[in-house]
Amino acid sequence: MDTKSLTLLVDILDAGNLSEAARRLKMTRANVSYHLNQLERSVGMQLVRRTTRHVEATEIGLKLYQHGRSIQDELVAAREAVDTLGKTPQGKVRLSVPSGYGQFVMTPWLLEFKAAYPDIVLDVLFENSVDDLLRDEVDIAVRIMSEPPQNLVARELGLVRYVACASQTYADARGLPERPEDLAQLPVISAAVIGRPLRLSAYYDGQPRQHVVLEPTVISRNYAFLRDAIRAGLGVGVVPDYVVHDDIARCELLPVLTPWRLSIFGRGMYMLYMPNRHHPRAISMLIEFILERAQRSHEGQAGLLAVKG
Repeated sequence: MDTKSLTLLVDILDAGNLSEAARRLKMTRANVSYHLNQLERSVGMQLVRRTTRHVEATEIGLKLYQHGRSIQDELVAAREAVDTLGKTPQGKVRLSVPSGYGQFVMTPWLLEFKAAYPDIVLDVLFENSVDDLLRDEVDIAVRIMSEPPQNLVARELGLVRYVACASQTYADARGLPERPEDLAQLPVISAAVIGRPLRLSAYYDGQPRQHVVLEPTVISRNYAFLRDAIRAGLGVGVVPDYVVHDDIARCELLPVLTPWRLSIFGRGMYMLYMPNRHHPRAISMLIEFILERAQRSHEGQAGLLAVKG
């Protein structure tokens, strides 16, 4: 058994299947399979369970994977220490952010980071799926969810507050809802999950949580489009507060159902990345930068609420 064989095992298990490992390593699938078989012969035990679409580690395979991961991380750290000696931070970071939060909140942060570190390449995806962390070889993903996946490192960035709002034009023509269940009978503007009903959770003064099934009349994952639809008077919007915060502050949109706390896709904003992996300097720097900006944003919102209170 040698170092190269162990790191190959790491690459295979990280990729999830032999074909993807071959693509990443720029090898043929047969060649990857051959080297894996040679490693298993040298160990005398099966290291990987194979199906047509997936591979998973056996118990001994997982132990060797952990050793291989440590070796790979040390090699990456040593190479980076040499490559970056006396240089400005360099490298590439592939970041996946939610379409709304990424556009309305994170865009200024990312532009500031890029201006401060011009030699770091930022590859930013505006996506909403957690699966793309592995599928698209993403280094960092930011997601809204109730509970983060157990197989990923999750750093909480704050809570997401949903708001219901409408334009004055809509209010004059249709009136405004007074209770969450009223939304079930009104044209709603919101994001939705394909193939599943859109369930709104509403909380009020410690009372039992209400669940309302919504059937939006305007549906999109493009939150700038949703905001424009709300402003156009096409219905009552149910969106994260950061999408319409400025419009409400300018009294261009009217908040409704303000005594209730509303939630659709979960209330936690998390930054996710793979565990047990050495992060190159560029990735580590962006992780800390996002955490610091999120903390600063949270403190600013808390201060604003205190002033309003």
